[in-house]
Amino acid sequence: MDYVRLGRSGLQVSPICLGMMSYGDPQRRDWFLTEEQAEPIVRRAVDAGVNFFDTADMYSAGLTEEITGRLLGKLFANRDDYVLATKCFFPTGPGPNDRGLSRKHVMSAIDGSLRRLGTDYVDLYQIHRWDEGTPVEETMRALHDVVQSGKARYLGASTMPAWRFAKAQYAARAHGWTPFVSMQNYYNLLYREEEREMVPLCLDEGVGLVPWSPLARGILAGNRDRGGVRSTTRAGSDAFADELYSEEDFDVVDAVRAVASSRGVAPARVALAWLLGNPAVTAPIIGATKPHHVDDAVAAAELSLTVEERAMLEAPYRPHEVQPKN
Repeated sequence: MDYVRLGRSGLQVSPICLGMMSYGDPQRRDWFLTEEQAEPIVRRAVDAGVNFFDTADMYSAGLTEEITGRLLGKLFANRDDYVLATKCFFPTGPGPNDRGLSRKHVMSAIDGSLRRLGTDYVDLYQIHRWDEGTPVEETMRALHDVVQSGKARYLGASTMPAWRFAKAQYAARAHGWTPFVSMQNYYNLLYREEEREMVPLCLDEGVGLVPWSPLARGILAGNRDRGGVRSTTRAGSDAFADELYSEEDFDVVDAVRAVASSRGVAPARVALAWLLGNPAVTAPIIGATKPHHVDDAVAAAELSLTVEERAMLEAPYRPHEVQPKN
């Protein structure tokens, strides 16, 4: 596998990031895998050369971080052999300071994540959302201090309007603090509103994109059809996808299937290859609950689409309501 730099940073990562959210407590989501079920899938990714793993402190109330730490500790000989990312913002307890991006919560959150992950540092510490109730300077100074303390190597952000991201970057640079090197945004063939501002901003700033939901909650991989038939456990219980996508979006899905058929590959490979063909994108974050999910993602990194194929995939797109949430 060819590794790539995360934006303009010196950090080298696999062009596919394995999202660990699917591994946790099945009582919370019926499509979550236990640690024992997850291990062969994570091992398959490691064997294929994936070295980039993403989690968050709120996934399965912290259990996902614990599983992530144990599995990566088992599958890698050395801590420096993999790139570990986690996130903070969402509630991790009942108290008013158990959430958000205040200095108090950021400092507590990183210590909690390190404890659950069983490591002294994370490579990429990300804010899961933006906290409108905390001054940007307070958050950026706290994050800078996390880096200065050695508890994180780099900083990343996720899911916010481009103007807020620009404001945060400005605050960091104006004070000599650590800026963000990555943006984990909601971006796929069915949702391309990020191309209006966030994608060009990150490309200009040298910030690497690590898109979440690159397969549109599995729709681009074929987990449902126009008639409403759901072919996976997650699709059968994913009401939020019904809010995000409409009948018109299946015109894009049909284009993906057509290109995939002509290539003799799975639709997921085509959808991921489209993202990887964008120079702003470093590594889409994939969720894998079956071995072939890993295989398709890794193979997508080797699939180069033609100009004509990209145009065919993009032509049916219809604008969507901006989604700063989820």
